[in-house]
Amino acid sequence: MLSVNNVRVHYGMAEALRGVNLQVAKGEVVALIGRNGAGKTTLLKAITGLVKLREGEIHFQGKRISGMPAHEIMRLGIGHVPQGRQVFGDQTVEDNLILGAYTKIKQQPRQVREWLEREYTRFPRLKERAKQMAGTLSGGEQQMLALSRALMSDPELLVLDEPSMGLSPLYVKLILDTVTQLRSEGKTILLVEQLAAAALAISDRAYVLSSGQVEMSGAADELLHDEKVVRTYLGA
Repeated sequence: MLSVNNVRVHYGMAEALRGVNLQVAKGEVVALIGRNGAGKTTLLKAITGLVKLREGEIHFQGKRISGMPAHEIMRLGIGHVPQGRQVFGDQTVEDNLILGAYTKIKQQPRQVREWLEREYTRFPRLKERAKQMAGTLSGGEQQMLALSRALMSDPELLVLDEPSMGLSPLYVKLILDTVTQLRSEGKTILLVEQLAAAALAISDRAYVLSSGQVEMSGAADELLHDEKVVRTYLGA
């Protein structure tokens, strides 16, 4: 479904990604782990069109998307939950959700309403807060909103950037349980997560990024028990 080939990204003179290759097949959950500054967020932004490539190509469902604007990539079926949530604080919860489906609301208004109810069922707290300004929500509630907003476009691929960051243990469990549920529903997910052990536990495969390069890759269960990964990334 997703193919990243020899991708290089620069910020000025600094090289953030150095020849990264990555594959995600339909129905997989693929984790991307690594230390802060390894290039994980930059890679997600490259995939979703938020940063330009210096070199390489990215293909989604057989179509080259590198060089396309972000809104066109979204139309093709990639949903992005950015680091830090980035909800529209001066809009209501429901407005945020509907904005997540803006590419489809004219063509599929009835479907969008069904998706809205689906997200309210997934996170009943959002229904309780539907008319509340998103900026007044707690961090955990905003993360639920950011995730549901991305799902409102019914994406073929969901890209999650540090969904547990800054959350209480209760909300961390809720968000990771939701990712597990989405996996059981067959959703394809590319996951960047600071809790490396938790990410590996709910993923099929994983890549370890270090200094802008893929250092290791393989089955998530194998990496979860790899001595180097355990020592370097899992805090053991």
